Amino acid sequence: MTILGIDPGKSGGIAWITDGKPCVEKMPETLKDLWDLVQELSGVRWSNHGVTEIKAYLELVHSSPQMGVKSAFTFGNGFGHLEMALTAASIPFERVRPQVWQKSLGCLTKGDKNVSKRKAQELFPELKVTHATADSILIAEYGRRLGL
Repeated sequence: MTILGIDPGKSGGIAWITDGKPCVEKMPETLKDLWDLVQELSGVRWSNHGVTEIKAYLELVHSSPQMGVKSAFTFGNGFGHLEMALTAASIPFERVRPQVWQKSLGCLTKGDKNVSKRKAQELFPELKVTHATADSILIAEYGRRLGL
């Protein structure tokens, strides 16, 4: 089983847990790099033992009043790219609000990225957790705990 966790935005990340083994990547900078990573991740479903189940959890966030018009448009555009890449790669996904996964894992951040970084380091000491990857690995862990 592979569970993906996605924290959208240029400063976000993509994480996945396959059979208990966690991996993280900073959000790819280009559409080509994003597509290559999603295709690679969709390929993990095929193994010597047949098809492996895969599901993604995409953080459902919105633009904020502090964002300018261009930033909000760019953010929404990036969110759409993620949805399309997952759809094109036939990876089923569910949108999850930050408050839901944070409450489930006991790390309500109220916007403080250090809270999620500490929790991710606690749960995954083997990973080099950064502000860019902390939320994504926690979203993946949220999905893993839910099961498919």
